[in-house]
Amino acid sequence: MVEPVETGPAETGPGLPRGARLGVDVGMARIGLAASDPDGLVATPVETVPRVLAASGKGGKGNQGGKAGRRAQGTTADVARIVAEAQERFAAVLYVGLPRHLSGKEGAATADARAFANRLVVALAAAGESAEVRLVDERMTTVSAHQALHAAGRKTKKHRSVIDQAAAVIILQSALDAERAKGERAGELVEVQTVHDTHQ
Repeated sequence: MVEPVETGPAETGPGLPRGARLGVDVGMARIGLAASDPDGLVATPVETVPRVLAASGKGGKGNQGGKAGRRAQGTTADVARIVAEAQERFAAVLYVGLPRHLSGKEGAATADARAFANRLVVALAAAGESAEVRLVDERMTTVSAHQALHAAGRKTKKHRSVIDQAAAVIILQSALDAERAKGERAGELVEVQTVHDTHQ
């Protein structure tokens, strides 16, 4: 684990406090996780988190969120694991991929990603974290991840967890590039919701 260099919000540019960024690729079975350095220069893969589809937390690999401290009621192990990673890296923002159709329309996968992002916001707030959660367009990221692995000689059928991480890297790197180009955070800010959990 790379140790964070600073815990404070030192400015690195207009309106952008210094701090790691996380990229999150939400799938029905797995969640790809990527992270950047505190200056937001390069995205690197972190891990693949098993998805938990029930608020009871069944289906995950034990209590992976133990390091996350306080947890919102109903927080699942996958959400807690991501919150713990955000805490360990002193993350400033979490970028969650929003899987729209190529036409730009939203479907069931989009609604699932939005619901997951909402749960992240609630869990971060319960843990006392001020990191933002933002949704960014992830169209074609999985295709790009498959192509990158194929070019590297990796058999994608045997490396599905690697594909999830690669997709998260692409999501995060795109957001980092957009930050540098515009001097502001990328994507759509997810506001704190009044509900405790969307999987009640």
